[in-house]
Amino acid sequence: MRRIRITVAYDGAVYHGWQVQPGLATIQGALETALEQIEGRPVDVAGSGRTDAGVHALAQVAAFSIANPIPPGNLKKALNRLLPGEIRVLALEEAAADFHPRFQALARTYEYRIWRGEVVPPFERRYVYHFPYPIDEERFIEAASVFAGEHDFSAFAASDERDALGGSKVRTFFQSRAWREGDRLLYRVRGSGFLKHMVRNIVGTLIEAGKGNLTPDHIRALLRPGVEGKAGPSAPARGLFLVGVDYS
Repeated sequence: MRRIRITVAYDGAVYHGWQVQPGLATIQGALETALEQIEGRPVDVAGSGRTDAGVHALAQVAAFSIANPIPPGNLKKALNRLLPGEIRVLALEEAAADFHPRFQALARTYEYRIWRGEVVPPFERRYVYHFPYPIDEERFIEAASVFAGEHDFSAFAASDERDALGGSKVRTFFQSRAWREGDRLLYRVRGSGFLKHMVRNIVGTLIEAGKGNLTPDHIRALLRPGVEGKAGPSAPARGLFLVGVDYS
């Protein structure tokens, strides 16, 4: 059996997230359907993480095992021919037999895009959160840096079926910053791991900071272990992109 590593970009607007769900269109499901046509049997595809419904990816990493001897270049072409246009395999290569895109990832980078202009261009509307209302962007940008470092992100995580396992919600952010670029207000974070709806909840909290409803000290309090409070409202999925995944 060959272990294959792929880098995938996708428009998540019309998909119910990464993970296979019965009767619903998902990214993992589309990849497995295409691979089954090539391999002649079901193929399991593992991703570096589960993006939610409506979330996009510029460079998701995934892996699978097949027996088919098709060369990597031809396999990439075959997959892109069989996949829906919203999903593209950008790179494909042979990997070590034990490669796992989730467990061996060192860091992931996400970016959230907010459109601050009065009018959203029609070709941007599915990929930004339109928020033209008054906020202090300097406060938004200042608050973004508070998340850098190691913290307990329990207050920023949505309920998850994996909560029953009692895993730690402590994560490390190697970078957490925001900036203005044209009509976009951008937030980018690179971290050791992410919890369900975590980035979207952080962005909602940053917007509350921009409104003057939260200060950096309020946010620091939400990052303390054992805090009972919850973060600000979750920002819509459509503005969130998985930018990339780092490995050794």
